[in-house]
Amino acid sequence: MYIWFTVLAGLAILSLSFLKTFFPYFGEDCVYILRSIKLGIRLVKYKRIKPFYSILDCFLDAAKRHPSKIFLHFEGRDYSYGEVDKQSNKVARALQADARLKEGDTVALFLANEPSFVWTWLGLAKLGCPAALLNFNIRSKSLLHCFSCCGAKVIIASPELLDAVEEVLPTLREQGISVYLLSDSCSVEGINSLSDKISQASVQPLSRDLRSNVNIRSTALYIYTSGTTGLPKAAVVTHERVWAASFIQAACGVTSEDIFYINLPLYHSAGFLIGMTGAIERGMTIILRRKFSASQFWDDCRKYNVTVMQYIGETMRYLCNTPKKDNEKNHKVRIAIGNGVRTDIWSEFLHRFGDIKVRELYAATEGNIGFINYTSKIGAVGRVNFVHRFFFPYTLIKFDTEKEEPVRNSEGLCIEAARGETGLLVGKITQRSPFVGYAGNKQQTEKKRLRDVLKKGDLYFNTGDLLRFDHENFVYFQDRVGDTFRWKGENVATSEVADILTMAHCILEANVYGVKVEGHEGRIGMAAVTLKEGETFDCLDTYKQVVTYLPAYARPRFIRIQPCLEMTGTFKMKKVKLVEEGFHPAQIKDPLYFLDPEKKTYVPLTEEIYKAIVSREIKL
Repeated sequence: MYIWFTVLAGLAILSLSFLKTFFPYFGEDCVYILRSIKLGIRLVKYKRIKPFYSILDCFLDAAKRHPSKIFLHFEGRDYSYGEVDKQSNKVARALQADARLKEGDTVALFLANEPSFVWTWLGLAKLGCPAALLNFNIRSKSLLHCFSCCGAKVIIASPELLDAVEEVLPTLREQGISVYLLSDSCSVEGINSLSDKISQASVQPLSRDLRSNVNIRSTALYIYTSGTTGLPKAAVVTHERVWAASFIQAACGVTSEDIFYINLPLYHSAGFLIGMTGAIERGMTIILRRKFSASQFWDDCRKYNVTVMQYIGETMRYLCNTPKKDNEKNHKVRIAIGNGVRTDIWSEFLHRFGDIKVRELYAATEGNIGFINYTSKIGAVGRVNFVHRFFFPYTLIKFDTEKEEPVRNSEGLCIEAARGETGLLVGKITQRSPFVGYAGNKQQTEKKRLRDVLKKGDLYFNTGDLLRFDHENFVYFQDRVGDTFRWKGENVATSEVADILTMAHCILEANVYGVKVEGHEGRIGMAAVTLKEGETFDCLDTYKQVVTYLPAYARPRFIRIQPCLEMTGTFKMKKVKLVEEGFHPAQIKDPLYFLDPEKKTYVPLTEEIYKAIVSREIKL
């Protein structure tokens, strides 16, 4: 008996040694696959259950289970699940009475990161009303566009955004839009105060019948994404998508005992879906910040016992750029969830701040395919596994970056990229992995659909992103294609920037693109422009145009004056060569200018300024 036990023990050790040698990620793969299957079963259950069980119902159950548990901590104040539930009841009743809201009415939220954002959304959900989450940086034309494309009849704004609302108020009033400000009073004609009405409303729960027609395929949210149209597109987020995104925390190993730190904007998918609804799904506590602060980040983590943090590539870099301290590893953060971090920053982050499990993601708000790097392999955005690929089919196809289109064979079908080769990621559109599209924009929705990919008649979602699968099944993000680039964690639509630039009296045409800057994630805005006949470049007027109409992250920091813009045979502006040439004045004969925020104008880009940018003496 003893001999057999010894033999079996030896075989077990050999088996484990074999797996560790030849399949080093076998254990992590198994854990992730089992978690994914478990979450998938839950989603199927929610699809079938009647009445429909939404993330709101999940919150209400949490409020019943532990009403006194802290749900939100914000600027020194705690808000329990029970308090937030009652406050959202008051919001719902105030809007029901004053705005006459009913199931299916869309309401635009133009709010900063604050608790009122959360309970206003919950109140709308109790009425069965989808919410459009407006980026609080947008102004003027973009703000009106975002508001109108989702079909909203009501807008609710933070007091600090009053000026932005007033700027577009005449148009809103013409369209019969109800405008509310989260304040006790408002002296501006056409803008109604809301906080006073909320305070007087009842805390009594609302009937479930008010949202009786809401189901898993109903629209829950509109979240805005930049794209090739030049203006933000309203991605339709269904209740099914909300559930799927809320499961990301669970897939990463987050539990109800964790404390989650949100410093990303709630109008983003990361802050709202992964962060906030994920916390509701887990029944945990959120530490909410108005905005990210690198200098206060770790102090907050220590003060509030944060165990899970969010990041985008830029925020990780900001943390690594802070002065080193002796107590940097003195914290309880065990998991970091986010996307877009560079390999070198990732390594430095772990070296400085300790053994934190970085869960790098790849996903898009409107997309039907995503990845999670559950192994902490530095640089990868995920792993290819057979279960994931079976339920959500996807592939990489060869892509011509010059023509900006997939490479097709003689039969008109796309060609799959080889292992290790960079290709365009496409996800098959099925009932299980749908692509709903963009509200009020059939043209852009259709542009994201790719037909005849692997066989005639099939239909795929075009992510617009170039990725690579290596021989160990890891997934690596390579680049974006098309007319969008990413800077400061925000997508920038080049044609929107071009439209603003051509408003300057001296500029005839503008070709906008993103260029890489050493030591920074993403690409910073640059524009090649031609001038109107007889005009010289007006530095001050151009500066005023971009600062007035564009958020800071979208402003072109470099301007290149050209005699003419190079076009393709189909009259599309060529960008590839411009992107490669960058902004080095010693290598470019054309006049170059730099947006100097201190001098509040564009200034000639000298070799000295270029060196200061590269050495990071000038902060971008």
